[in-house]
Amino acid sequence: MTVVGAGVVGSAVALDLARRGVAVELVEAQPEPGLAASGTNSGVLHTGFDSVPGDLETDLIIRAAALRDPVLDALGVPVMRCGAVMRGSGVDRLVENARLNGVEVRLLGDDVLEVPGEAVTDPVAFTVALAAAAERHGAKVRTSQRFDAIAVGRVVVNCAGLHADDVARLYGDDSFEVYPRKGEFVVFDPPEPLDRILLPVPTKRTKGVLVFPTLDGHVVAGPTAVDGEDKDDWSVRPEARDEILPKAVAMWPPLEDAEPIAAYAGLRPAGRGVNYVIGRSRVVPDLVNVAAIRSTGLTASLGIAEYVCEILLGTPLPEPAPLLPGPPVPTGEWWRRTAELHAA
Repeated sequence: MTVVGAGVVGSAVALDLARRGVAVELVEAQPEPGLAASGTNSGVLHTGFDSVPGDLETDLIIRAAALRDPVLDALGVPVMRCGAVMRGSGVDRLVENARLNGVEVRLLGDDVLEVPGEAVTDPVAFTVALAAAAERHGAKVRTSQRFDAIAVGRVVVNCAGLHADDVARLYGDDSFEVYPRKGEFVVFDPPEPLDRILLPVPTKRTKGVLVFPTLDGHVVAGPTAVDGEDKDDWSVRPEARDEILPKAVAMWPPLEDAEPIAAYAGLRPAGRGVNYVIGRSRVVPDLVNVAAIRSTGLTASLGIAEYVCEILLGTPLPEPAPLLPGPPVPTGEWWRRTAELHAA
């Protein structure tokens, strides 16, 4: 079985399949896992308190939360369980939404909502750890290898992110289209410590500009949400800073006189009129598409992996083998690598 794409979703899928005894090859076009969308997001692990009850995306976010802690601990992936606060008109309407999703929240006054389960991780470390664990469990990980040929008689799981629609078209499947939604971030040396994630009230299109601490002691504000067509344009627009800063300062006034030390952009694989396209292709049943996984992919990755296993192996699923330990996961200023890589 071939899994295309060693982002956080593809790496999680490869690991889950390998732990259940499936012979897996994980193919990645980049030199290492996590260099594209997975390594250019916020690193925030959301709880799904504000997600639409009953949606597949919501179900997989919630399931991933139940699976995540033992995996993070076993793989040595760092996580900051700092919680989040949302301020703004209308936060009270999210209390019932959170209850329907089984997520703990606390209403502190009319316009302040506390979400204790929100957390921050290193998204690159998370992705690399999943891919390395998949390899320890028997998966073959092949980097710098673009998938451009149909694997005859072999099941293919299409986790190709921004290029998932291109992979599907190799099989004659044009049922969905993926386009890049650019999310730009600015990074600060904080003028004072920030001990939790600050959230705006979300819209149907975006979660809005967040302000959040990183594991390495910095503070990040963003993202923007700019729909485009160029899947290779990782640049930060000149106007991005002016779009982010006023919103960030309104949420956390200490940023008023702070000067950004870096900026980076992520390209989220948004679907054209669709979201979370996960299932067997109607054109070729041996192709399983896992596409249009937008910004919540990091959060939902373990739930997505289990769901894909159910599609391929049926239920009840075979119990996964215990996670094999490995060397410590390299961590650090992952955002700096991202900024420098795509600025080059």
